[in-house]
Amino acid sequence: MAKLKAILVIDVLIVAVAAGVYFYLQAEGLIIAGPKPAEFTVTNLTINPIKAEEFEPITITANLTNIGDEPGNYVGNLTINNVLEDNQTILLEGGESTILEFTVVQQTEGTYTAEIGGLTGTFEITPLSPSSSTIKLEKIMLPPYESWATPFESWINDPIFVSATATNTGSETDSLTLRLIIDDQLADVKRIELAAGASTTVEFTFNSTTEGKHTFTINNLSGTFLIVPTGYHTLIVARTGGGSTPVPFTVNGKTYQTKSEILLPVGEYQVVMPSPFTTETAVFEFGTWQDGVTSPARTINLDKRTTLVATFILISGYASCPSLYYWNGTDYVYVTEVSNAGWLGYMDYMDENGNIVFSGGNPWDTIKLDASQLTPKDGNYDVILKQRWDEIFYMDSAYMVVVDHPANVDVYSTMVNCVNKAFPGEIYTVSKTSLKTPVSAVNEKGEDVLPQIAKIDGIFTYGNNGLESPAWDNITLNQLTLDLGDLSDAQQIKLVINGMVDWGPAQPYYDWIDGFKAAYAEGLVPNGTQISPAPYMEVMDGNGNWLRVPANRQMPTPSDYTARSFAVDLTGLFPEDVRDYQIRITNFWNVTFDYIGIDTTPQENITIQKINAAATLEQIVSSPSVVTGNFTRYGDITQLLSTEDDMFVIGMQGDQVALQFPTTSIAPLQDGMERDFFLFVACWFKDPPGNWGYQFDFTVNPMPFRNMTGFPYPDTESYPYDAAHMQYLREYNTRVRTAPNPPLSSLATWAIAIAILVAVVDLGVLVYFKKRRQ
Repeated sequence: MAKLKAILVIDVLIVAVAAGVYFYLQAEGLIIAGPKPAEFTVTNLTINPIKAEEFEPITITANLTNIGDEPGNYVGNLTINNVLEDNQTILLEGGESTILEFTVVQQTEGTYTAEIGGLTGTFEITPLSPSSSTIKLEKIMLPPYESWATPFESWINDPIFVSATATNTGSETDSLTLRLIIDDQLADVKRIELAAGASTTVEFTFNSTTEGKHTFTINNLSGTFLIVPTGYHTLIVARTGGGSTPVPFTVNGKTYQTKSEILLPVGEYQVVMPSPFTTETAVFEFGTWQDGVTSPARTINLDKRTTLVATFILISGYASCPSLYYWNGTDYVYVTEVSNAGWLGYMDYMDENGNIVFSGGNPWDTIKLDASQLTPKDGNYDVILKQRWDEIFYMDSAYMVVVDHPANVDVYSTMVNCVNKAFPGEIYTVSKTSLKTPVSAVNEKGEDVLPQIAKIDGIFTYGNNGLESPAWDNITLNQLTLDLGDLSDAQQIKLVINGMVDWGPAQPYYDWIDGFKAAYAEGLVPNGTQISPAPYMEVMDGNGNWLRVPANRQMPTPSDYTARSFAVDLTGLFPEDVRDYQIRITNFWNVTFDYIGIDTTPQENITIQKINAAATLEQIVSSPSVVTGNFTRYGDITQLLSTEDDMFVIGMQGDQVALQFPTTSIAPLQDGMERDFFLFVACWFKDPPGNWGYQFDFTVNPMPFRNMTGFPYPDTESYPYDAAHMQYLREYNTRVRTAPNPPLSSLATWAIAIAILVAVVDLGVLVYFKKRRQ
């Protein structure tokens, strides 16, 4: 046994010596071992920056080393707040090192912990602040060079390319982070650096997996895109020019109305517009498509979202002012446009500083209704005023006048023009059997036009428009000279006139004003020269001189494109010694006459009953108008229309005023009498800029008022903001129409903050002194 133990001890000693020799030889490189497997170490975790704003990219890096001999793959996981954010698989040779790099973007402020390979670090996300970079972005584009002014259209999973132009407006090199956000989700981030004055185009590529409308932003720029069913695109057909009445058109023979958005399979289509196109008040002729094609019928290849806009030109008729209808027992019948003299913007002359001085305007209009058709409905005469055009109307009063008169006479009201401030309240009787024809009628060219005005037959005198005159000092006016004969024995002299005015297209008006301004700037136009002379009437004295009639007796302006008959009272306008009764009617506008007769019979006794209406403001269609301001709330507006007091019913395109005049309040008709009906309306209206509206924004304020000298009125005049009118504004004008607000500038933000601070300090001072008094 002792021998066995001795042997074991010797063996252990031998093994130990052998091992020691082996390790010594290995350390000296005299014995070569097998390759060491891949083994990885992670060091030096770095986060840059450690404080960033929402959506700002953060770079997280770490050193990775394979300390083994053999190559190997390393899966580097990045977790943020213990949630896997990203990973990378890296192949490294034995002993090789590299840098693991991740870019992360956080959309919510807070503190975050990042971890890679057991190493951790933190970073902070703060809210977005206004960019201080001198690099400015502009022009979001869809290559090749199609603008994002209208939505781009694509299909599911198709690539969409969007770009923005970046320019360094500063004097030093600067950098900027661009964030592409789609439907409120971050889609991509890029960072650029630009030298002073340099520009570049930054492009993003993305796609979408869902149909519908989507939004995107690149920093402060934004746009939309549409995803439609694969194989389809949208055809949009709209019209411009001459009001808002929808125009019927066809696509491959199928009828639609403007504006239409039609989803169609990709392919070839024929689009046909009508020409001419007729409304109740006007006739329009097709002019051109927005891309210059002049044929109303065209063929298109629908291979993308396509918009076609047809331009129509007014060739006759009118498209403005509230439109009047009444109930005839089966339907509402169109009558005319109301109150053309109530247009806001009549120009007078230029002052010594080159500023336009405005004048004129009369909101009143009187319209004779057809007594044979006006029919009660549920105990009321129903009358409606529709605002079909893109305008603001200010309706101050509306009522009906019922006139009972002897059967041997007819009755007419008068009208007003833009410089006549008088209220047209007179109702004149005119003989049915003894109207006289003028001795002669001659136009501005010396042509005999008596046959045209001898009877109502739809044959009008020729008219011309002063706007189309060659120069400010060579105006060709529309003029009619009438010899009425010897009326020295007449106790009263009244004209019965049937006529209308054709304002024509707007472009000659703009050209005229631009030419007038240019001539004025060159000193060619004497101070006080009228830009567009108001209509006026003259009478001849005994010496052959023309005398202008006072403003409150001036010749009315006929209605717009719907010929109406009206009376003009000439009694007392001629000098006493005159035997040759001649008048001259001069118009800057295209005024034409169908009939002019002379009545010299005395005024008959008539009975007049004024009937107020129950009135309601309603919306009949939604308007795409860009108009803004505080409009009258929908509902009962009876009180506002009872008197002329500058407390208006304020409406816009798509609004309707419904008037119900009770028949029970009308006295019975007496034997031997006939009955006629007149609607009296006081209404101003304002056009949008670029549509005859020249000097004011398309918004409710400033508001017109009865005693203004013109519109826009000077700073020395104001709408009556007394207690009663302020109460009216608060109670009725609560329908607010706003335009999209641009983002506040930093200066505006500071101004608001200072205003709030001042208000708080003022409040504190008031409270302090109140406590002192207590």
